[in-house]
Amino acid sequence: MNHILLKGGHVIDPKANRDGVFDILIKDDVIAAVERDITPPDSKTTVVDCRDKLVTPGLIDTHGHVYQGVTGRFGLNADMCGVYSGVTTIVDQGGASCITLPGFRQYVIEPSKTRVLSYMSAYLVGGLEGHFYPELYRPDCLDVEATVTAAKKNGDIVRGLKAHAEVGGFARWGVDVMRIASQIGREAALPVYIHFGQLWPKPEDGGSPVNPDSIFNQVVDMLKPGDILAHPFSRHPGGFVEVNGSIHPMVKEAIARGLKIDVGHGSHFSFKTARIVLDAGVIPDTLGADMHGYNTIVPPPAGTPNWHPDESVHIFKGNERFSLVSAMSSMLAVGLPLNHVVAMVTSNAAKLAGMEDEIGTLKIGGVADVSVMEDQRGRWALHDNEGTQVITDRMLFPVCCYRAGERFDSNATILPVAKAA
Repeated sequence: MNHILLKGGHVIDPKANRDGVFDILIKDDVIAAVERDITPPDSKTTVVDCRDKLVTPGLIDTHGHVYQGVTGRFGLNADMCGVYSGVTTIVDQGGASCITLPGFRQYVIEPSKTRVLSYMSAYLVGGLEGHFYPELYRPDCLDVEATVTAAKKNGDIVRGLKAHAEVGGFARWGVDVMRIASQIGREAALPVYIHFGQLWPKPEDGGSPVNPDSIFNQVVDMLKPGDILAHPFSRHPGGFVEVNGSIHPMVKEAIARGLKIDVGHGSHFSFKTARIVLDAGVIPDTLGADMHGYNTIVPPPAGTPNWHPDESVHIFKGNERFSLVSAMSSMLAVGLPLNHVVAMVTSNAAKLAGMEDEIGTLKIGGVADVSVMEDQRGRWALHDNEGTQVITDRMLFPVCCYRAGERFDSNATILPVAKAA
């Protein structure tokens, strides 16, 4: 029997309504106790000093790209983005398809120390090279029956579907792809995660004119309660903020219909857009890092493209390192309270994964997934891809995490190095 005692940390567990200084006792791979003061149960107990640190249920990244080796330069190593960055669970968004899901299970999920789940692609090709080739995502590249069957037969790992609603696709195919993706979600009884904000350039020939502001309402009318609207803070047109800089009038109606919002931070994040959305009273439910090989400093696999549309005006690449915890700091910088930010990456994220009874909280007898972070005060400069700089007085840095009771120090080479303002 192995005991680990995390002493004196600032524990925030939104689902348990816990916010204060507590000790956490881990016995083997489960949470044994969460109390104000716990005496080590035996002389062999490993005592970890967590004073002045933030301790939470294991962080859940709702937007990862970790089909390494199959999605080309896009796919990152799951443990690099996961346990070695302080994150215990990653939801891969659209990397695997009904064709490539068995490989995702065998070569990513099974060997990873991080818990990896899939929001399976609605497209047969999945996330090949990060959607570098738009014609692979046309309507006849979706198969409802095959995708629904794969999702149902792999319910232990498939927690939803991924699709895209953006200007380049609408100019090529109108609403057909989204209509099929929505049908897959209904037949599989799974949430559909929708990318908003332009992804592909408009076609040079044969495309239809598209008003970016018309996309949001067309898509919302196809969706069901529990589906997820992603990238509310995107700098690209065709999402939550209209071309004129106003919040889209359909956003609050979408929330009233039971749709959820995931930040999907990544390289599309804009502080200006965030300000517009938050000032309109729209608060996102969950937060994903949206890290991939085009916005993270990692060596590209041989033979993959030298560029990607995401690299245009790319502040992150070569300038800013990135992680889920740094995305949490961005959320604090735009004014979201710490308790809500923690909920975005724990209890709320567990609901998105369909695992709210298993992860996202420090439940006695539950799996010992715990994240430990530095919560520092000072003065730092944050940037986005538009060149906007925001000064923040609070930054979070991952220290370590425990995944089923096993400790992993936060030493990933991609972790950010804060810049003093």
